[in-house]
Amino acid sequence: MYCTFCEIVARREPARIRYEDDEVLVFDNVLGWVPVMLLVIPKLHISQEELWSDIRAVGRVALEMGRTHCPGGFRLLSNLGHDAMQSQPHGHVHVLGGAHLGLYVR
Repeated sequence: MYCTFCEIVARREPARIRYEDDEVLVFDNVLGWVPVMLLVIPKLHISQEELWSDIRAVGRVALEMGRTHCPGGFRLLSNLGHDAMQSQPHGHVHVLGGAHLGLYVR
């Protein structure tokens, strides 16, 4: 089964990578709905449910990325399931910020 995020980890799909260690990869979300929109993923393909049952490494990196790239504040977001608009099966956390999110209009 094809997975865009696994392809990014394998460097077979392009991405602007912001952070990488042995377990976690962070890259820009191409949607760009807010000034800072990062995706924090485990390198291992796991589901959202599996990710949230043990969020340690991904959670630590998501927090670090938010603090680094959005010093005025940020939002961590995860969509779980079709009704929540989850579009990728690979577990991930969104880091959103760079503007006051309650007032941001693009």
